[in-house]
Amino acid sequence: MRIGILGGSFDPIHVGHAIIASYIMRHTSLEQLWLMVTPENPWKEGQLHASELHRLRMTELVTRHIEGVTTSAFEMQLPRPSYSVDTLRALRERFPQHEFVLVIGADNWVEFDRWRDHEEILRHHHVMVYPRLGYDIQVPDELQERVTIVQAPIIEVSSTMIRQELQQGHDATFYVTDEVNRYIVKNHLYMPL
Repeated sequence: MRIGILGGSFDPIHVGHAIIASYIMRHTSLEQLWLMVTPENPWKEGQLHASELHRLRMTELVTRHIEGVTTSAFEMQLPRPSYSVDTLRALRERFPQHEFVLVIGADNWVEFDRWRDHEEILRHHHVMVYPRLGYDIQVPDELQERVTIVQAPIIEVSSTMIRQELQQGHDATFYVTDEVNRYIVKNHLYMPL
């Protein structure tokens, strides 16, 4: 099976994540897409605002409505911080029958050469890159066979912006799904103290 891995903090997951996940499932050759909730992103050390359990639950509230998309807690059992190369290596060992494709945004692609052991990732995995506003996706000739650009819609909603809105006392209606909005309110996440 060809499975896409879209990792993220999902702090919180928002409609942009849902739209990209849905688009990728409808317009690529992936058979499944796993939204991999990252317990500790090395690029965001000390910046997570909701616990990994809350972020996992909110992601599940979204993925259960998107055919072929599931929430994965796989990284939560791995050493921290979570590096994609380690996660993909562990997935290959645990599920050798599957092909795993890394799905990242253009913002990550422009810094991909700074990722830990990025050459190993490209050696073993195909990479799908979706557009982000302000980032030009360039794929060197030698990587054309390993990297695919997916022309998904550009949705300029960010978890950072949503957290700021909530911290200022505003609600997250329209930025997140109704279920996630109710979860945030019920659990008093991101709200002013």
